[in-house]
Amino acid sequence: MLGATLLRALRTLRPPTRVGAAPVQQIPLSASRGLSPAWRTSPVRTLQLCSALCAGHNKWSKVKHIKGPKDEARGKMFMKFGMLIRIAVKEGGSNPELNINLAHLVEQCRSKNMPKASIDAAIKSAEKAKPASQHMFEARGPGGCALLIEALTDNSSRTHQDIRRLLTKNGGMLSDGARHNFDRRGVVVVPAENISTDRALELAIEAGAEDVQQTEDEEEKLQLKFICAMSDLNKVRGSLEGLGLQSISAGLEFVPRNHSTLDEEQMEAASTLIGALTDCSDVVRVWDNIQADS
Repeated sequence: MLGATLLRALRTLRPPTRVGAAPVQQIPLSASRGLSPAWRTSPVRTLQLCSALCAGHNKWSKVKHIKGPKDEARGKMFMKFGMLIRIAVKEGGSNPELNINLAHLVEQCRSKNMPKASIDAAIKSAEKAKPASQHMFEARGPGGCALLIEALTDNSSRTHQDIRRLLTKNGGMLSDGARHNFDRRGVVVVPAENISTDRALELAIEAGAEDVQQTEDEEEKLQLKFICAMSDLNKVRGSLEGLGLQSISAGLEFVPRNHSTLDEEQMEAASTLIGALTDCSDVVRVWDNIQADS
């Protein structure tokens, strides 16, 4: 009933509100009988835009982003991009035209102003790099938050010891089962400037996304994350661009199934832990299910 009411409201073009100003909204897409026939034959999927949840994520994003000199942060970011490129080349080859994951990474590098020469050098270096193995470490952090630590290493024993030491030192521990708090999903990120709650919902429906969330980047610029099945990533991205939205990034991410709500002290501790893990030379990236207590 709520879904049908909201969708009728969308079609009346009521005055827009900013994303994050509305209460929790859940809209069953199957209730939208006024949409195209394809939607009527689709399985029931729930599209949600939860402002309370997004507010917690925004607060957390301000805490966890890398602090310190910009040049140092930039260098760390480029180093991590180089590791991601190495993984992508290992999995699908060095030609972005034939390796969609590598193509997405190259675009992300360009969006972060990584020089073309540095991107090309990273790809060439990945081709010649000695064999390395990928590992996913499951862990728990302050407040019981779940962490997935993605690593690329040529010495698994050393990396395991380093990560265990960093966790123990900063209030965390290795913990089997943390992976079950996440789903592997396709995520397309676009700028959220001047996009209302109603319009964000409309765009998600039109593009075929399952969920849309508001977040912020390291410069506190608003973004929208359109979440979809892995197999639908390119379709959703293409649809959004066809609707006039230029994607900032598109790729596969571990999206939390449920969240751990942390208070300010726990958030600071989690930020310190994740910062320490991220600084580890073998760690590619750290996924978390943290939500700030708002």
